[in-house]
Amino acid sequence: MQINDLFNILHNSIESQNNGKKISLKDMALSLGISMRTYQDWKLGRAKPQAASAVIRMLGRLEDAEIIRAVRKINRLED
Repeated sequence: MQINDLFNILHNSIESQNNGKKISLKDMALSLGISMRTYQDWKLGRAKPQAASAVIRMLGRLEDAEIIRAVRKINRLED
């Protein structure tokens, strides 16, 4: 699996959680605090952010319940 596949899966999952409402690349990039061009490059596989790849591999080593706990902790850091 390529990193762009992961970004596409996550983007689609966020749209599904939003009752299937499409989210533009611009809006997703804005919510992530990056440029639309950067996000587009990630989704198309033209750029491969090393940190994102490492984070995904780390999450992949966790059981589902632990992933949820870790993501909730991360979300609290954003507040």
